[in-house]
Amino acid sequence: MLTISGGKPSHRFCDGTGRRNFLKIGGLGLGGLALPDLLRAGAAAPGGARRDKAVIMIYMPGGPPHQDMYDIKEDAPSEIRGEFKSAPTRIPGLRLCEHLPRIGAIADQCVFVRAMVGAKDRHYSHQCLTGRHNDNAPAGGWPEIGSAVAKLDADAGRAAGSPPYINLSPKMRHKPYNFGEGSFLGAAHKPFRPNGDTLADMTLEGVTPERLGDRAALLRGFDRLRRDVDASGEVAGLDGFNQQALDILTSSKLAEALDISREPDRVRARYGDGTAKEQGDAAPRLNGQFLAARRLVEAGARVVTLSYSFWDWHGSNFKHAKENLPDFDQAYSALVEDLADRGMLDDVTVIAWGEFGRSPKINAQGGRDHWPGVSCALLSGGGMNTGFALGSTDRLGGEAADRPVEFPEIFATLYHNLGIDAAQTTVTDLTGRPRYLVEGYAPVAELV
Repeated sequence: MLTISGGKPSHRFCDGTGRRNFLKIGGLGLGGLALPDLLRAGAAAPGGARRDKAVIMIYMPGGPPHQDMYDIKEDAPSEIRGEFKSAPTRIPGLRLCEHLPRIGAIADQCVFVRAMVGAKDRHYSHQCLTGRHNDNAPAGGWPEIGSAVAKLDADAGRAAGSPPYINLSPKMRHKPYNFGEGSFLGAAHKPFRPNGDTLADMTLEGVTPERLGDRAALLRGFDRLRRDVDASGEVAGLDGFNQQALDILTSSKLAEALDISREPDRVRARYGDGTAKEQGDAAPRLNGQFLAARRLVEAGARVVTLSYSFWDWHGSNFKHAKENLPDFDQAYSALVEDLADRGMLDDVTVIAWGEFGRSPKINAQGGRDHWPGVSCALLSGGGMNTGFALGSTDRLGGEAADRPVEFPEIFATLYHNLGIDAAQTTVTDLTGRPRYLVEGYAPVAELV
């Protein structure tokens, strides 16, 4: 792992390191680099296709309130409706929460899935990252979409200066919220974790976050690292593929992609800041991660995942929503607009969702409780048909009334947007059995 450190921490993770005071480039696999595997695959099958299709997945841990965001029930009784009003959007007749005006302004580039079904009452990220529940999983566990794509890329001989799967999420205190763990595909296809743990550190001494803005200082730091490693004899002992992998990790490309301070002030302002403070037992509300995700797919990443805030509001639902929705509104809309401005939106699918929805009835603490019966999702880009709400719920927002959408359908769509036929493509589990990426489901017809 490569760590650039310095300065006084403004917020600390569980390992004691401040978020704004480090840049960690974590191990790609258990016990060492997995990038050499990708490079060997590239040598075995040269000339792979361009890696220009990508997915950015925004996990909203805790379960966001669908009826207070994309499915306002103004005609429902007050104990169901709550205090928010709906507001018009760019699409005639389509209305969203009044606290999502920026998303409303880009509604023509969005799909609002109002009837997600098939969740369970479990606070875990597993279904959002794999499209499956973890019941009766094969040995090793189901792979996350990014791990599957990393495996398929390696098999196809595709290699680039960026790892295919990057997980930007910090370690969250509620363990089932965390993702990026291993699966039956093996450690080599776990995500690259800039904020993750590894067995050893490579540290660029004396390079602070402030100095990251100085390209020359950063490159000098990398040069010193290379000389120090050479002096130890470690570089000479690496085979050619490990050398290439180290070159990638010690080049400026990935570090620059993660360093959003390189963006113009107006671009960073467009995304907003959010807050570095941990929310509940989940993640900070860092708008800069949306910008980092855009920079990473631009650098060649195929799947980038992040966790955004904490949405398990059993009390004070509307107070928390007033704090969270404006930040989410700004970050999501900025990401979509930025991708569109750069001509990338058709090639990058953006999805934001949580593990389940919230109860129709507001409880005595002014909150909404767990509601696996129906939830929501927000999608943009990927060359999909956009500009509408998909599905509907009943008058109280408690059950799907029209066009329920299941998690595997969304995954089939994400794979389709990546150029992968999930119903025909398999990966092999630890017993040698081929496993379909998605079984029994086709992409959402209305989207593709």
